[in-house]
Amino acid sequence: MSENNDNTKDSIGDAAENLGNEANKAANDFKEGWNEATQNGENKKMIAGILGIVIGSLGIHKFILGYTQEGIIQIVITVITCGIGGIIGLIEGIIYLTKSDEEFYQTYQVGKKGWF
Repeated sequence: MSENNDNTKDSIGDAAENLGNEANKAANDFKEGWNEATQNGENKKMIAGILGIVIGSLGIHKFILGYTQEGIIQIVITVITCGIGGIIGLIEGIIYLTKSDEEFYQTYQVGKKGWF
């Protein structure tokens, strides 16, 4: 009976260790994918454009591109105008997505153009 319990404990321990290793591998894969996605300029264009269209009133697309001051201004404009300032985010999101990758990179990441 004791030997049977030891075998069960060993198999449970092995299963837990395998599960832990798989979880670590999945977490590392996710982290690598996230790092790759956020370092790529094209993905910043897509993320900023989509966020500008969907929740542009919050200025999240500005923060994604590194424009902290403009993001705060966007939030203030939206609050003061009772949400109408969200149209700015919508327009900017459309502009971001319609620009070529090179033009977007030169304008918003190299040139640091904060508005439109």
